Amino acid sequence: MSNSYAQPILRTNDLSEGLCIVERLLGIADLRDLEVDFEVRISSTHILSAVLVVLPDTQWWAEGDRDGSSEKGDDPSAHLPIRLRGWAMPLETVQPFLKAVGDSPATVRWDFAGWPEAPEVGLGMGGTRGAFLTLCMNVRDLDLEEPATDHTVFVHVKQIEAARAPWLAAKVGLRVIGDLVMAPY
Repeated sequence: MSNSYAQPILRTNDLSEGLCIVERLLGIADLRDLEVDFEVRISSTHILSAVLVVLPDTQWWAEGDRDGSSEKGDDPSAHLPIRLRGWAMPLETVQPFLKAVGDSPATVRWDFAGWPEAPEVGLGMGGTRGAFLTLCMNVRDLDLEEPATDHTVFVHVKQIEAARAPWLAAKVGLRVIGDLVMAPY
């Protein structure tokens, strides 16, 4: 399986504005098999406790060159800062996750069956490989490496269908605001 490519279409200080754009784009997507993935960098026991209430059985690993992971059965609070990831979660998990992460760098990625036809740019239905939306909170990039005080919405497409990203942005009254980049997963 190859990675999708993502392009930012909105940067905002208002998280609810980012969620509104995501909802509008989900409104034109094929939502069969809709799942949500989460990733967060956690540095405090307070945030860790809140996130583990929402995502109790998730993968985590110590940041940097340090040892410690869920795979080894370690206690995550003894290995902060950590990175935690939850896969294939139900849609109802989004709001509790957003509340739990506070101002930690985090992403929510919506994964679904496909994008609609884009005849104006010569594209048919988009398949699952490039059908994602990501909301980055308190970070500018998909890798959670560039801290920020704002939030960014990315549309994901297949690299060969790069014209779909600006087309999707236009569907919600926006334009692309950055380069098309390979998504980390």
